[in-house]
Amino acid sequence: MKTIAEISERLRFEQMISDLSARFINLPSEQLDSEIENALGNVLDFFQVDRCGLLHTLPDKDAWQITHVAYAENTARVPKSTDLPRSINPWAYDKLTKEGEVIAFARVADMPDEAHVDKQTWIEWGIRSNLTIPILRRESVVHIIAINALRNERVWPTEFIPRLQMLGEIFVTALERREAELTLRDSEERLSLAAASAEAGLWVIFTDTGRLWATDQLREIFQFSPDEDLSFERFLEAIYPDDRESARETLARCLQTRDLIRLEYRIVLPDGGVRWIVSRGRSFPATTVQPERVMGVAIDITERKAMEARLREQLAEIQQLKQQLEQETIYLRDEIMLQHGHEGIINRSTSMKQVLARVEQVAVTDATVLLSGETGTGKELLARTIHNLSNRKERSLVTINCAALPPTLIESELFGREKGAYTGALTRMAGRFEVAHRSTLFLDEVAELPIDLQAKLLRVLEEGRFERLGSTQPLQVDVRIIAATNRDLAKEVADGRFRSDLYYRLSVFPLSIPPLRERPEDIPPLVWMFVKQNEKKLGKRIDHIPRRKMDALKRYTWPGNARELRNIVEHAMITSSGGRLDVNPPMRESQKVSFTDTLADVERKHILGVLAQTGWRVTGKNGAAEILGLKRTTLQARMRKLGIKRPTP
Repeated sequence: MKTIAEISERLRFEQMISDLSARFINLPSEQLDSEIENALGNVLDFFQVDRCGLLHTLPDKDAWQITHVAYAENTARVPKSTDLPRSINPWAYDKLTKEGEVIAFARVADMPDEAHVDKQTWIEWGIRSNLTIPILRRESVVHIIAINALRNERVWPTEFIPRLQMLGEIFVTALERREAELTLRDSEERLSLAAASAEAGLWVIFTDTGRLWATDQLREIFQFSPDEDLSFERFLEAIYPDDRESARETLARCLQTRDLIRLEYRIVLPDGGVRWIVSRGRSFPATTVQPERVMGVAIDITERKAMEARLREQLAEIQQLKQQLEQETIYLRDEIMLQHGHEGIINRSTSMKQVLARVEQVAVTDATVLLSGETGTGKELLARTIHNLSNRKERSLVTINCAALPPTLIESELFGREKGAYTGALTRMAGRFEVAHRSTLFLDEVAELPIDLQAKLLRVLEEGRFERLGSTQPLQVDVRIIAATNRDLAKEVADGRFRSDLYYRLSVFPLSIPPLRERPEDIPPLVWMFVKQNEKKLGKRIDHIPRRKMDALKRYTWPGNARELRNIVEHAMITSSGGRLDVNPPMRESQKVSFTDTLADVERKHILGVLAQTGWRVTGKNGAAEILGLKRTTLQARMRKLGIKRPTP
């Protein structure tokens, strides 16, 4: 029968084991080593021994390695991580590792003869009593607990051994758990690093609870807070409403088929911004340690989506530009034979300088311009100048002469037609408005437009939309309009031949081009410009124009303006010989001589023609007296003699 002292010792031992075991519940891994050594110190104190250690077997070396140890005071220490080879304790090593037997002795002499090598080692190490307990894990010994008494012999109660073995199992379980945690953490860190390098976020959805595990990179992509508890429903809340049902269906299909899934969807950020995400993943069935789950990766593809959208827009624009280029090629092929007249604008006169100053003001805008002036004053040339100074200069100026086409064709020329729109319309044709998209359209002689087409033109000016002839599909264009006329549009409106609303819409920026007779100082440079333009074509070189010839040109009224002057210069170059230009202004009707006229009649007609040219100004510069080469008094005398009087206004 056990004594009270033995029972008390057993109770104290059990209490110690219980207390030590409790310390390892939810113990942080960083505290494990110190807690094991504290527990070994408690065992050492309980048995009043000198050394207590935990050793790890090294099968590949046939050795033990000291991992944790506690010492009594004044006891020689063996450094941790020291390898103890089988050769110093071959008998004990085999008993412990191969047979799983406990080695316990109170005296070294009690050991069998076959343990003679072990006995010699124990004696050399000063071990008087020893208890070594194997710790089995999955039917193999991976650790042992070794308790050594160096100063006194010690008897080891057999009932304590299973409890010490259980304590050892607690040690080993905690060490294995830490190793698994470190391995998992290392694996997660490597995986997270790889995912972060690919700017990808990892996620796991546990189907039993709906819990969502996510890496920091995924939280950053979705802008979830670092400490937020996540779930599948929280994930769905972040998805763009139109994409949520697709996400649910994809997850359900993944769980059913176990196939690899791929889903592109949008998420809404806390600030209202939208990101495009692509997720790939696969479901895994439940195991004994893990519930059913779906694991995958998510990547932010917002930039890629934006690039794809820009690429689609650019491809569409390229296609549109290709079609427009084809249309412009057709148009330019028709225009190639046209002569654009002036290579530049002559602006020696003050009036033309003022006009060009206003051109520079309006050119950089997209404002509609209305050019008015007599025939031949250079309205198209001025329109080209406005276009070439504008932001649309990279595209060709498109022109149409509204007076050159019959009313039946002008609508299809302006707005285009569909195939079969009318008899003879065998193909679809783009109109000038389509060709002029993002460019400038010059409407010459706009006053000649039929009144019904004026309404359609007004709509294009106000809305930028129209329909091809024979189509109901509206087309949107961006076209700047420059219109020109040689009529008084205000009078045309008053007479009911031109819409007032269209007139006001066209005359946003009116420009009036002065006739050539009002700027005689521009005539000499114009003459020389026309000479240079025709030299190569006619194969002639002109070096001199007589002053009196140039003065005669300056005195002429030029009802056809610059166009008439150009034709006169070309005619003179054909008939002139050598390097001298023999050019004369056209003969006025009043200057044409009839063989039935008397000398007085001819003189009278000539004086009347000059007076009409000068506005009946007799004296002063460019007056009739100066032009005729007469004194003022002589001219007045001739007028009285010939009965010439200023007409009454």
